[in-house]
Amino acid sequence: MSLLVEGVEVIWLGHASFLLKGGGKTVATDPYNLKSVPAKADLVLVSHDHFDHCDVPSVRLVAGADAMLLAPSNAVGKLQGLGTFREVKPGDEVAVKGLRIKVVPAYNVRAERQNFHPRTYGGVGYLLELAGKIIYHPGDTDVIPEMDSLGKVDIALLPVSGVYVMDAEEAAEAVRRIKPAHAVPMHYGAGVAGTRDDAEKFARLAGGLTRVHILDPVR
Repeated sequence: MSLLVEGVEVIWLGHASFLLKGGGKTVATDPYNLKSVPAKADLVLVSHDHFDHCDVPSVRLVAGADAMLLAPSNAVGKLQGLGTFREVKPGDEVAVKGLRIKVVPAYNVRAERQNFHPRTYGGVGYLLELAGKIIYHPGDTDVIPEMDSLGKVDIALLPVSGVYVMDAEEAAEAVRRIKPAHAVPMHYGAGVAGTRDDAEKFARLAGGLTRVHILDPVR
């Protein structure tokens, strides 16, 4: 099951991995634990180098022959040699493959998570413009002040598992700040952290604020 929003298709591959299709382009995010994919990507967006967001065999599998890879400095060592690569950092605005991408911060603020994704670690999130829609993939993050100034977001892909990232309640707070037209819970169900119960809790909490779509993984 995928989500269709006015020319954009959102396909969840599990955890934080998605295929985003629109305008004749396919974009993959944070490839992890992929055994097969329904399409190859023109662009691969990696938020940071942790194993469940930057899995080299999965990057190889999903990236098309001439794909461009975007990732922050902490992932450079893992991705070099896998294809055309561009290092990015928060604040960058990039135009590649006919697509526009804004790179935004991603980090933990809660004390119990500080060791996982401190701001100094340099993780990122992405605002991707695809077929006229803005899709937000925040990477591994808590609710952070920068969410207040993201601008228009049509589809927000939000972690809900807790432990390393926002939990369902915090993700609902993120929705209040971001005000996306649609929200898709992620970062659960892969044995790393979180279950579908977290996604369903998020849907209950955020359902009055946006249109929440709980997807099943497509492989």
